[in-house]
Amino acid sequence: MATKHPRVQVTVDPELSEAMAAVEAHPKSRSRLLRELALRGAEVALEERRKHDEAIEVLLKIADGEIDYDFDALREVLEERERSPFKYEPR
Repeated sequence: MATKHPRVQVTVDPELSEAMAAVEAHPKSRSRLLRELALRGAEVALEERRKHDEAIEVLLKIADGEIDYDFDALREVLEERERSPFKYEPR
């Protein structure tokens, strides 16, 4: 279909193929599926960046003393967590 917008070429390698199939095994339009995945991915990436920036802002405020932070209480929470049979495993 003719368009005035620039196009991009994407190689559907095994990893991308698997991701596409997981979302929609038999799409009517692979191009439309890729566009939708790109837009959703951009939303997720922007949200992650926003959360990252917000976390840095909070840490800087703690470092500057603008936010009170009880490091002793944090240490106690972490020690209690280590003694717990329900271990937290970060990703």
